[in-house]
Amino acid sequence: MARRSLARRRPELSAFLLRHRRRLTPADVGLPPGGRRRTPGLRREEVAALAGVGLTWYTWFEQGRDIGVSEDFLLRVARALRLDDAECCHLFLLAHGRAPPPGSYEAPALDPLVRQLLDELHARPAHLLDLRWDVLAWNRPADGLFGFSEQAPDERNLLHMVFASPRLRRRLPAWEEDAAGMLAEFKRDHALAPDDPALRSLVDDLQRLSPRFRRWWKELPSAARPRRGLTSILDEEGHASDFRHATLVVDEYRPVRMVVYFRAAASAGDTA
Repeated sequence: MARRSLARRRPELSAFLLRHRRRLTPADVGLPPGGRRRTPGLRREEVAALAGVGLTWYTWFEQGRDIGVSEDFLLRVARALRLDDAECCHLFLLAHGRAPPPGSYEAPALDPLVRQLLDELHARPAHLLDLRWDVLAWNRPADGLFGFSEQAPDERNLLHMVFASPRLRRRLPAWEEDAAGMLAEFKRDHALAPDDPALRSLVDDLQRLSPRFRRWWKELPSAARPRRGLTSILDEEGHASDFRHATLVVDEYRPVRMVVYFRAAASAGDTA
């Protein structure tokens, strides 16, 4: 049944590849013009060279022939054709009948509307996390709360900040509960792409830097409740602000999530 379904999608797959090949010019991908062209866009041999795949195999793939291609092949073609996240997902659905593995493909930039949404949440701390829990963007209230702009780019990772930053840890009165809950949530994300090199590198680094992470990675406390945010943070004067948070999926293909913080009704840091 699945094979017949894939066979029915081959004409659509061919049209999809042809359309995206023709929308690119040699200049778009750093190639010389190469003389007059009878049809617009890149030639098949140019796409194959950019993707690092065989010309015959790519030609058969674009023609919709009954061949099997790997995830790596599809990712190479997606990058060569400059597909965005949604287009890459569509390519995988047409060719394999399923979405690409989470975190396997990234478009070059965030949607400007997502950044605008962050900025317009001026009353709520909010930031974006990818599958690795790297902090991709944040608004001013979140920067005031976490100090993201003060972090080195390679340390601007929420798990790294919670487990390996003494400065932040001192400001977290519920550190043990929050850290265990965040690690429980991260383990769910890790299970989506356990072979991802970036995830493996992060886990290795944190096991080296944090004895608690190393121990909990093997066995979490039984009371750990998965969460993507913190529940309580001390300001510079030592007053605690209690928070609840909501998580919104803003890009399901990478995936990218927005974490928005709301002050709890009764917070020790609130004034009458």
